[in-house]
Amino acid sequence: MNRRRFLLSVYLADMASLFLGIGYGSWVAFGTPLLWSAAIPGGGSPWPFVALMAINATVASWVSVLGWARTAPRPTYGRALAIVGLTVGLTAVALAFTRVYWSRPMFLAASVAFLALALAHRMIRRRRPWTEPMVVITKEKSLAEELRDAPHADVLEVFDPSEESPTEPLDAATSLVVDLRAVLSDEMAQWVSSCSIAGNTIRALAPVYEEHTGRIPMVHLAEGWELSQPVRRNTYEVFKRPIDIVLVLLTAPLWMAIAAVIWVTVHLDSPGPALYRQERVGRRGSTFTLYKFRTMVEDAELDGPKFATESDPRLTRVGRVLRKTRMDEVPQLWNTLKGDLSIVGPRPERPVFVDEYIAKIPFYADRFLIRPGVTGWAQVNYGYADDEADTIEKLTFDLYYVKHSSVWLDLNILGKSVWTVLSGFGAR
Repeated sequence: MNRRRFLLSVYLADMASLFLGIGYGSWVAFGTPLLWSAAIPGGGSPWPFVALMAINATVASWVSVLGWARTAPRPTYGRALAIVGLTVGLTAVALAFTRVYWSRPMFLAASVAFLALALAHRMIRRRRPWTEPMVVITKEKSLAEELRDAPHADVLEVFDPSEESPTEPLDAATSLVVDLRAVLSDEMAQWVSSCSIAGNTIRALAPVYEEHTGRIPMVHLAEGWELSQPVRRNTYEVFKRPIDIVLVLLTAPLWMAIAAVIWVTVHLDSPGPALYRQERVGRRGSTFTLYKFRTMVEDAELDGPKFATESDPRLTRVGRVLRKTRMDEVPQLWNTLKGDLSIVGPRPERPVFVDEYIAKIPFYADRFLIRPGVTGWAQVNYGYADDEADTIEKLTFDLYYVKHSSVWLDLNILGKSVWTVLSGFGAR
């Protein structure tokens, strides 16, 4: 389906859900779903309230579309919650300032029905997921294959840019994805031009790869400015630190209670301190002390630092459970309050490994352009890396987050982190 048509259809379905919800609210509050024939107490008019709901739903949908700017749009339940929540919140604020007529039972019933219907039409849409049909022109076959494996990219053909052009015209709904680093043959360049004139969407390979895979194509990075410039322009980073502090303080009673239980359990399970301190590299290469609950036996690294492995014999009984559920990282919320970490960001690494990878892996240092996090995009998508090849793969996710950090991406990561904890994905 065409991207713009897809987004419009979702918006129209949400607006239909809203007006059906308002009809349900009218029935609950006034005994009839036909608001224009309802007997309003005191002779008030419900139409200003309806207009506020419609305007705010449109604003919420537009904000959601902004979050889709760098990712393939999908009918997710999280966006339904966000759109309805923002609509209700904006309407509540508007009602407080304008003092137009509104009915509390109607507002509550309409909001609940709006959410239920928004979730329902997404559930129906998800039976046939949105995909973007495309033809790719590139020499980078590995990128084309990774794009082909993406769930929302339908790669129909892959052409070599130096070869002769295909003879068949593209279907109008098919996008033509062109590697801008490649030199096109005269025939291929003419074919791309004719496709553009015929109305096909022409897109660059790098952004298409990013939005469908959630990764950065490393071969398309030139000198790192592609990452540093978006970080400088990202206003979200200004607000992220206050948001981190508020979230940690609001959840402090819960995580402090959990920490107390884990503290006692670790002490009872094996000799040694409950807390483990380790030096890590943070934003702009600065080092800090990271706190974790101890999951290994004492003196586990007498022979020097090394990666954890599957069924690592150094792990204690409680340590295995803590690693699997990520509960060993609860003390890092203290690091978040101190400013060493953010709740979401690239995971901080140990200096000994960082020095090695900066020397060997291009653009590895760019992951330190932003504050590291307790959880991150690479953690929920790739899991644990225990060698250089895995680290490079994981880096493609970290650099994607560096470039596209946003509140919507953070919410996505936090939602996936819940599944990571429940499933033990990537634990070592």
